[in-house]
Formats: sequence, structure tokens, C-alpha cells
Amino acid sequence: MGHDHGDDSAVTAMTIDRSLVRELAELLAETGLTEIEVEDGKRKIRVARTLNAAPAVQTYAPAPVAAAPAPAAAPAAAPAETHANALRSPMVGTVYLLPEPGAAPFISVGQTVKAGDTILIVEAMKVMNAITAPASGTITAILVENAQPVEFDQPLVVIA
Repeated sequence: MGHDHGDDSAVTAMTIDRSLVRELAELLAETGLTEIEVEDGKRKIRVARTLNAAPAVQTYAPAPVAAAPAPAAAPAAAPAETHANALRSPMVGTVYLLPEPGAAPFISVGQTVKAGDTILIVEAMKVMNAITAPASGTITAILVENAQPVEFDQPLVVIA
């Protein structure tokens, strides 16, 4: 019987919990450790990383950073194509379509404007910047809401 018991323990030692080993390997990767050892009664599991795996981690780490601007740039380029002739914000700020609260808006879709007409205001650092029509034409689209924050070069109004 003693001999059979020896076989049993050899068998248990051989049936290693693969999911545990996988978890330990993932833990190694997350923590940056080179080895981890777990002991459970008679069973001992040691998972180690070779040091030449470390440079591989370092070389692939910058890749997601380099790839990040590409997807971000693609959506930003799409509106530019659809509103190629749009008047763009000259600064980062808050856009106002009304000269003052409760007043009528500067412009509306379908309205004709002359070059130099104030069509909206962009407030930047408490300074109200009047944005004027670059040329005469008709307002075909207003792409922003009143009191909306805008980015530099964001399309604001389309004048055709």
C-alpha cells in the first residue's frame, strides 16, 4: 500500500493545474517579476521568465502609444472633408451665437451675410472675439450650439 501511495503522489505532482500556471504567468507579466513560486502541501509550482523576454516587453510597449494618434486623427479628418468651406474657430474657447443672453442670434441658416459681418463670438479667457464672415454668402449650416466649448480649427459655420 505504501508503494501505491508513492505512485499516487507522483501522479498528483504530474497533473499540474494549467489554469493556475497560466494565472501565475500572467501575474509575472503584470508585475514585471522574473519568477514566482507557489507551494501547496507537497506540490510546488515555480514559473519563471527568462531575462531575454524583458526586452521584448519593452520594445512592444511604445507601439500602442505610437498607434494611438492614428485612430484619433482619422475621425478628426472626416468632418474637415464634409465642411471643407466651413469657417473654423481661430482659437479654443466658448462660442456664442447671440450678442447677449435673450437677444436674437447673429445668424440663422438661409441668411445672407456680407464679408465683415459679425456672425458669432468666441470667448477665450474672458475676451469676446467677434468672428466675422470672411466673404459674402448664405449661411448653409451652423455646426455649433450656443455656449458650446470649441477647439482651435473646429468648423463653426458653413457659408456658401
